[in-house]
Amino acid sequence: MGILDGKGAVVTGGARGIGRGHCLHLADNGASVVVNDIDGDEAQKVVDEISEKGGKAVVNTDDISSRSGAQGLVGQCVDAFGGIHIVVNNAGNVRDRSFLKMSDEEFDSVVAVHMRGTFLCAQEGALRMKEQNSGGSIVNTVSAAHFGNFGQTNYAGSKGAIASMTYTWALELARYGIRVNAISPSGSTRMSATYKGPDGKEVELPFIDPTRNGAFVAFLCSDEANWISGQIFGSGGDRVTMLEQPRYGTSMYKEGGWGVDDLLESFEKFLKDHLEPVGLMKRPYPFYDGIKPKGA
Repeated sequence: MGILDGKGAVVTGGARGIGRGHCLHLADNGASVVVNDIDGDEAQKVVDEISEKGGKAVVNTDDISSRSGAQGLVGQCVDAFGGIHIVVNNAGNVRDRSFLKMSDEEFDSVVAVHMRGTFLCAQEGALRMKEQNSGGSIVNTVSAAHFGNFGQTNYAGSKGAIASMTYTWALELARYGIRVNAISPSGSTRMSATYKGPDGKEVELPFIDPTRNGAFVAFLCSDEANWISGQIFGSGGDRVTMLEQPRYGTSMYKEGGWGVDDLLESFEKFLKDHLEPVGLMKRPYPFYDGIKPKGA
């Protein structure tokens, strides 16, 4: 007996890396899995792995950035396994380019897969879960890049949007017994191999087994975790970390509101030392000497 027995699951981008780990762990714990990926041959390898261990899985190659693709993916799960109870939004791509050089195509292609694909698959899955009156679990994928990362306007922006959607959907879908959480996974993948440092040069990162995120996803999708929703966790490697949600911090107040002269007098005195560090690496606030164009 597994903690996911009788549950139908879809995993987008499930053929390799982190997604493959999700599929294997879900199946090991009793779920029947639709392995979605644009690379059907690689997806079939994951299905074969699951089948060889006695699990149930099928391949899906629908484009999850389209409404018809999301409908096809969810519909296949219902047709093959009698219902859908789990949606894991994992599919992703990168088109890194600094902001002033990024093209429309580079921006749109990443937003389409990450943000739009997550929205479409979650919505189609949730509509079926509501119709089934079965409840369910949606697990989205964010990234520490949404703290800000050089050259990743499209990717970081999409991941920040997914974080905000996760909080919103958790509030809206609780009435239907549907939980919504997200993970910020770690693992060595084809996407992580493209990482560059702040100087734009390639960085050699230590190997982290990408499949080690899957056990936590299986836990989040189980009824044992039916009290967890609206949360984002760092997963993979040796960790399970709670990400703090955005919140208002240090404040200053003035009866009647703030005028420009008031701000000139008070802002530096009260808030200068509280300016937030910027970006993924969270170095100390770097701009106290001012930001000026070259040669100024």
